Amino acid sequence: MKALETKNLGITFGGLKAVDGFTISIEQGQLYGLIGPNGAGKTTVFNMLTGVYKPGSGAFFLEGKPMLGKSPVEISKCGIARTFQNIRLFDKQSVLDNVKLGLHNRFPYSAVSGVLRLPSYFKNEKLMDETAMELLKVFDLDGEAHTAAANLPYGKQRKLEIARALATQPKLLLLDEPAAGMNPNETAELMENIRFIRDRFKISILLIEHDMSLVSGICEEITVLNFGRILTSGKTADVLSDPEVVKAYIGE
Repeated sequence: MKALETKNLGITFGGLKAVDGFTISIEQGQLYGLIGPNGAGKTTVFNMLTGVYKPGSGAFFLEGKPMLGKSPVEISKCGIARTFQNIRLFDKQSVLDNVKLGLHNRFPYSAVSGVLRLPSYFKNEKLMDETAMELLKVFDLDGEAHTAAANLPYGKQRKLEIARALATQPKLLLLDEPAAGMNPNETAELMENIRFIRDRFKISILLIEHDMSLVSGICEEITVLNFGRILTSGKTADVLSDPEVVKAYIGE
């Protein structure tokens, strides 16, 4: 069973086809890259896969289960999580609380138990704290659990956003330019983190990235988007050496 299958996904904005005929297949546990020039439609694909945009055509499936028409909350519960090109954290809340926000599907309790502070509330809060701390340890952030998210260095904010996404227990993790703004050392560390995440949590990862050193270093296969359409797909080394891909990035 494929982790993700998309079949001819497309969407139009004001008569302009932003994405047209997007078809890919991602294996279980695969690290897959989605690349292309700015404005190619990559983030639009992520928005369709997470229910933010409703595709105008096509369909997509998570482990064989149809996702088309589901809300962002429903898609999250089914097992698709994402990060964003521009980091989206709750800046004034602690590092720990940011991760706990991703646990709401796993540790539900009623509003009554929360308001009245019933035993079930405290039990869930304890379990959430323990689970969130385990995730923070993965990224070496447990020592800063009670620090406001806004006070973390940029690279650690990126890690925190990934940790929060993992808190939802995804089957497929979508990373939107995770290396954006990172220096070479931070990017190298991120590469190791992504490999570790895939192996530790047994998930599939689809990432958008402009840093070709990261793409070539960790992605097993990639798809290239250009003007909303797939230019080519295949093994990473083959795709990156394709003259049409080079032309799309740097021109004639």
